[in-house]
Amino acid sequence: MYRALVEAQVRQVSYVPDAGHSALINQVREDDSIHAVGLTSEEEGIGLSAGAWLGGQRSALLMQSSGVGNCVNAIASLAQACGFPLLMLITMRGEWGEANPWQVPMGRLVPGLLHDMGVSLMRLDDGEAAFATVAAAADQAFLGQARVAVLISQRLIGAKLFK
Repeated sequence: MYRALVEAQVRQVSYVPDAGHSALINQVREDDSIHAVGLTSEEEGIGLSAGAWLGGQRSALLMQSSGVGNCVNAIASLAQACGFPLLMLITMRGEWGEANPWQVPMGRLVPGLLHDMGVSLMRLDDGEAAFATVAAAADQAFLGQARVAVLISQRLIGAKLFK
């Protein structure tokens, strides 16, 4: 995924810390050509993506599926009305092997919510397809000025135990 972001000339990556994205976050933070921005809420990443595009840069927003609920208004209004590219990489929770009952409802709702907000969805279930999937999503977002989300399956990132 990191290589796909680099090749897509992404220069800003925003994120709320997430174990599922930890390797990617670390790679981005070590790359001096990419500005890594820690967020207090995922919604801030929508505004950062808009500002990056207005400033001539490409950005990506990393979040967990539970964070999508924090972005509904910004995606449905700001991103849609302004029509700027929005690339989101979303680690899914509430799916395969999920033992935390708090994660299940949002995990079920995320694909439909994003679809209803006009976001194109790509599903990543196989690690071997990570580069191709993220590269295709970046092309669709940046070349087509579209809102695109890659949903990274919980089966791929692993289920967390909830005790």
